[in-house]
Amino acid sequence: MALFFQLDVPWDLGPFGGDHLLVFHCRAHNDASEPEFADGRLVPGYWDAPQLPYPRPFWRVLLQQHAVFPTAEPEPSVCALPLRLQPFVDTPSPRGLGAQLFKVGGSPSWAQDPEYYECVCGADLEYLCQVPEGMEFAVHPGQPEQPYSVGADTYGLFLGNEVYLLACPAHCDPAAVWPVNQN
Repeated sequence: MALFFQLDVPWDLGPFGGDHLLVFHCRAHNDASEPEFADGRLVPGYWDAPQLPYPRPFWRVLLQQHAVFPTAEPEPSVCALPLRLQPFVDTPSPRGLGAQLFKVGGSPSWAQDPEYYECVCGADLEYLCQVPEGMEFAVHPGQPEQPYSVGADTYGLFLGNEVYLLACPAHCDPAAVWPVNQN
């Protein structure tokens, strides 16, 4: 898996303030995620549940509390670019939708109907971050082409769909984050 992006969540962002977010995705498998449920909740270990036709997820999202400094080793596939978070007022539209851009916090700009999930621990997952539809991540020269990506020199997350990261506010596991995909 390749590290697509990482960031420190701003301190004023509710239960996730000060956490370190890391988003990994497979270079060879580019698909949409599909949740599995048991008794109305996401299944135990939903972050490791099979993503048919694959035996395991082709992605990993981690939300670390008390994270240490990242390694100095560069990501060999995806080009590292500076990610600067800037405060802005995300004023929801009359339909309750936020701005449609890469953002941490604010209001999601649901491309379809809002989706809500209950973590296996019983907590309602909360909106954390959004990656807009069609966002491309530049790759180093010579990397294999990602299936269904826009170009040979870029990779995408979840088929390039709009991605909303919903995380467990109880922090029951660093991987207790569900990537909702919509287009």
